[in-house]
Amino acid sequence: MSLFSGSKSDPSVVAKRTTVDKDLKRFVQLEKATTYTSQRNLNLGFGLLFLLGVWVFMLFRTDGDGFSILAIAAIVGGYMAMNIGANDVANNVGPAVGSKALTLLGALAIAAIFEAGGALIAGGDVVTTISKSIISPDAFADKSIFIWAMLAALLSAAIWVNLATMVGAPVSTTHSIVGGVMGAGIAAAGVSSVNWVVMAKIAASWVISPLLGGLIAAAFLLFIKYAVLYKDDKIAAAKRWVPVLVAIMAAAFSVYLVMKGFKRIWRPDASMIAAIGVAAFGLSYVIVKSAVVRAAVNLENRRKSVGNLFTIPLICAAALLSFAHGSNDVANAVGPLAAIVSAVTQGTVAAKVTLPLWVLAIGAIGISVGLLLFGPKIIEIVGEKITKLDRVRAFCVALSASITVIIASTLGLPVSSTHIAVGAVFGVGFLREFITNRRIKFAMPKAIGAQAGTENGAPPEVPSERSRAKARARKLVRRKHLMTIIAAWVITVPASAVLAAILFLVINKFN
Repeated sequence: MSLFSGSKSDPSVVAKRTTVDKDLKRFVQLEKATTYTSQRNLNLGFGLLFLLGVWVFMLFRTDGDGFSILAIAAIVGGYMAMNIGANDVANNVGPAVGSKALTLLGALAIAAIFEAGGALIAGGDVVTTISKSIISPDAFADKSIFIWAMLAALLSAAIWVNLATMVGAPVSTTHSIVGGVMGAGIAAAGVSSVNWVVMAKIAASWVISPLLGGLIAAAFLLFIKYAVLYKDDKIAAAKRWVPVLVAIMAAAFSVYLVMKGFKRIWRPDASMIAAIGVAAFGLSYVIVKSAVVRAAVNLENRRKSVGNLFTIPLICAAALLSFAHGSNDVANAVGPLAAIVSAVTQGTVAAKVTLPLWVLAIGAIGISVGLLLFGPKIIEIVGEKITKLDRVRAFCVALSASITVIIASTLGLPVSSTHIAVGAVFGVGFLREFITNRRIKFAMPKAIGAQAGTENGAPPEVPSERSRAKARARKLVRRKHLMTIIAAWVITVPASAVLAAILFLVINKFN
């Protein structure tokens, strides 16, 4: 017997059906919310378990008067590392996930392995304790003040990155720790202790990083569109240009890894770096040229088919970006921790200290744990929510990230890899929006006129101003995420600085 008796047009039957449909929708929504809450609580539990493991490790490793401060510092360092993994790593793998070159699970596995590998292999044995030379160690009155300042800086940066992750804003962890060091330094040693020239350069990077990343990514996308995708014979164009583009990426990443990924363990001169780049370009061109020629035999003359040629380069880019990021940004988690360890165990306050392997391990494992537990949210935003990324656009983002860092490093500009990658995503999104709206704007009068002429032989109609405005107003970049991210970028340094100053004053008061 039917659930509802009577005619389908019976008002009572329709009302009952509507009620049941609404109840079913509410049930599905409640089930999703319950699943999300359960997963979030489970992830929080695993995160706390990692921090508990850090405490247990310190319990067996350290004894004496310095145990308490070292254990607390190690836990805070692990917490910071988890937040780096949850927020910052998304920039490396987000575009590959958004373009479907990688699944989320595959991206998490690749990023976790290469982030940890970069931190452990190329993280270096010496780190700068006062990030970016913002404050001189001589500014601190004694060892205890220095220790509390570093702890406050590390904790404030971790809390700020955590808050940014919660609201879905990819922020610079480097800027977060810079703000923390500045705020704690001001609270401990006064405003005059800050190197304001360095801070001015860092502030300039808020504008330089995303603009450089966006412009370079948009320029490559524009070139690919007109050199390959808009051609009638896309296959022939792909055979000509795809090997060149992938070779440029290979050269850029080779130089990027030498300059940034291995900078703590190997510093070759400019001629050696250039030779490595040229060799990588030539070797990859030969390999990719042969692969593209073989693939072109069965390749359809369509945009999507050409885009598939960038799948393997995108996967390689995600891995290499993660390796370079792990080797660089692990210092944001363990630099202040290493400073505290040195001050407690050796009684010295130095600008640079030796980085113990166990400190490096906490940072490497913490980044991977944070990525696996909390990374998917920011990965989804970078890869899918800001704008739609296909494999060509994602390739341009990855290529821009490496080239921009190389240019900035050569010029001595303090740029943020987070700002570069996200700026590149916005760059390709706004270019796509501009081209699409321009095409609609010029196609509308022709289409309307052709339709009018076909129907009644009348002359072509001019579309109304409202129609033109509607055509121009098509948004392919989500403004909500744009404003949220910009706001988070602008306030990252001052927010973490204020929080660090407050934390230092509270900690110092009770000690």
